[in-house]
Amino acid sequence: MWQQLKVALLITIVWMGICGLAYPLITTGVAQIVFKDQANGSLIEEKGQVIGSALIGQTFEQDQYFQSRPSAIAYNIYEKNTENKEGVRSGSANYAPSNPELMKRIEQDVAQFLQQHPTVEKQQIPADLLTASGSGLDPHISLKAAKIQLDRLHETTGLSIDDLKKIIEQATDSRSLGIFGEEKMNVLKANQQIYRQLNS
Repeated sequence: MWQQLKVALLITIVWMGICGLAYPLITTGVAQIVFKDQANGSLIEEKGQVIGSALIGQTFEQDQYFQSRPSAIAYNIYEKNTENKEGVRSGSANYAPSNPELMKRIEQDVAQFLQQHPTVEKQQIPADLLTASGSGLDPHISLKAAKIQLDRLHETTGLSIDDLKKIIEQATDSRSLGIFGEEKMNVLKANQQIYRQLNS
């Protein structure tokens, strides 16, 4: 009996070492060498300070920046109702299309967008500026959604339309594997470029 226990214990220790120590160390090491940026969260820094991730959308309320999709960042009740602001920082409200709260939110966003973009007609507003992605955390907007904001940004930043178009180009991510999806602009990367030009 003791011999059987010894064998079982030895097997347990060996597999704990393989699965619980060696495998995580190897995969972490490979990820840090081959995919360092992605493994560390695709963080974006400005002046040595992390300002966000290229993979997670965030809300921009200042007029001199591109607006992103409606984001679920900091939607959580813990964020709103606690003093230390600790808790889940992302998620989704999961409103159904028939939910009156969703329609109310969209109508408010339409009214605000039209006020900020007086040259734009309601039917011209791209859908992705009014609707969240499935996760609520999409960091991209369509190129159409980016370009429709050019007049406002030209007025609020003083940057030329050509300069703003170059910023869109620099922040545009191509299709996955060159064939899947559409070209799209990373809002944080574009706004980082605007920040740099305004503060250079």
